Order: sequence, then structure tokens, then C-alpha cells
Amino acid sequence: MFKPTGVIPALVTPLDRNGNLLENALRNVIDYTISGGVHGLFILGSSGEIYGLTNEQKRRVVEITVDHTNGRVPVYCGASEITTRDCIQTAQMVQEVGGVSALSVLTPYFMTPTQSELTEHFKTIAKSTNLPIILYGNEARTQVKIEVATCEELSKFENIIGIKDSSGDMTRMAEYLRVTDRDTFSVMAGRDTLIYAGLCHGTTGAIASTANIAPKLVSDIYNAFMAGDYKKSLELQFKLAPLRLCIDKATFPVVLKEGLRMVGVDVGYAFEPAAEMTPESRRQLENVLKDLEIYQTI
Repeated sequence: MFKPTGVIPALVTPLDRNGNLLENALRNVIDYTISGGVHGLFILGSSGEIYGLTNEQKRRVVEITVDHTNGRVPVYCGASEITTRDCIQTAQMVQEVGGVSALSVLTPYFMTPTQSELTEHFKTIAKSTNLPIILYGNEARTQVKIEVATCEELSKFENIIGIKDSSGDMTRMAEYLRVTDRDTFSVMAGRDTLIYAGLCHGTTGAIASTANIAPKLVSDIYNAFMAGDYKKSLELQFKLAPLRLCIDKATFPVVLKEGLRMVGVDVGYAFEPAAEMTPESRRQLENVLKDLEIYQTI
């Protein structure tokens, strides 16, 4: 079974002010992140504003990403809708397009299922597709937690191969690792400030939004760790922290898109009602990127 590893940016979806897909900009951000050494690409996640895209736009994002990536790195795709039915619809669309290595499925949002309902939700989606499934917990945004026991049960399901944990709870991440079989089930950090800590406990990598903006820095946290240079890996993790802390300076994912613009990759705008950064927040982001030596004067 496929095993997700390394640093995988949760790619933004480039959009114009009217919410139309900017196809060439998507190709540009794919090239930018791959040239920075990332180990995969994750599309149609929360960073990719899946919640606002039409079905036609989702399909086109998958088609362009698979075609333009052309096997350079694995492509991962979100199937994160509110209902089980709609998750299945997206999953089957992705399978039909082809070229995607695994699906990521976020817990439902706007509704708060019980753990037994959540278990059936994930199992039903997994049964609907031949693609491997990565569970995705991000309770800060969905208000739905994947309990450790739920993860343990789901980890035994044939094509459920991992979990992205964005809880920020290091104890829970460690518990996911403790109760699952690391030969067949991968735990990946979803909180960019915990990539190094996760690797120390046994995660296989991270799905990281900051890798849109600083792909080489984020990838090198993983690369240094795998090379046994733990001191360098930790130093790079600390170097990344100010950028991650900037992400919350505006409505998500505005800062990711503004940061990409500042490093020379224009990906347009976020769906309204998300607005642009304040001048003060923009200055803070600019200073962080200058400190990282990736700021580009446009």
C-alpha cells in the first residue's frame, strides 16, 4: 500500500477577484514548490479553498495538477465535503481523472457527528474508491475531533493508510502513533510548528501550508532529520516558526496568497468575504520573508 512521506505543501488554488480559476498561476505554484524540493503536492484542501470551488473547478484543478506535475512527485487530493454523499462524489471524480496517489478526507464541518457516525463516514468513503485514504483532523476549523480510539479502529481498514493531524496536540499525535501500526499506517503533522517534534516521535512527514511560500526551508526540516542531522532540523524548525505564526494575521488563506505574491508567484485572491491583509500585518509578513531571504521585489 502507498506510504505518504516527506513534506507536502497544501497548495492554494489561484483565483481572480471573481473566483475564477487562474490555470497558469496554478502551474506556476506547482513548479515553484517542486523546485523547492517538496516531496508531494496536496490539492483541494482547506488551503486550496475547496469549500468555495465549483465541481467543475475542482475537476480542473485535479486535471491541471496531474498533467503539469507529470509524475515529478506524488499528487494528493482532498475529498473534504460536508456530507458523506458529497465526499464520495468528489472521491469518484478524482479516481476518474486518475494520477492521484491518495485522497485526504477532512472530518465534516457545520455538523458535529458522534465518533461512531464519524467512523462510518470514513469507512463508507473508503469503500467507494480504490484510492488510499488519509484521515484529516483539524478541529480548530471543524469543531470535530478524531479520537485516538477512532483512529485506531480506522487504521485497520484496508485502504485507510494514514492521518493528517492538525490539532496541535502533541500528546494526541503521539497517541495516534502509539496505537497504530507504523508499517501500514502513517501519521503526518498538519501543524507546521510541530514537524520536527512529529518526526522525533515517528511521523512520516507533514502536510504543510507554509511550504507554499518557503518550500525549500520546510522540506529541509524533513531532509535534515532523515539525514540524521537533528540539530540542523530543529534549527530549521525554529527558523520556520515566525512564518507559521504570520499565517493567522488575516482570514485564512489570505496570508498564504500574499506570501506567494511576495516571493514572486502571483496566485491572485481568496474567496470573499476574506479580505486583504492590513498594512501592518503585510509589513510583518514582508519582514519575515526578508529574514528568510526569499522576499522578491516585484
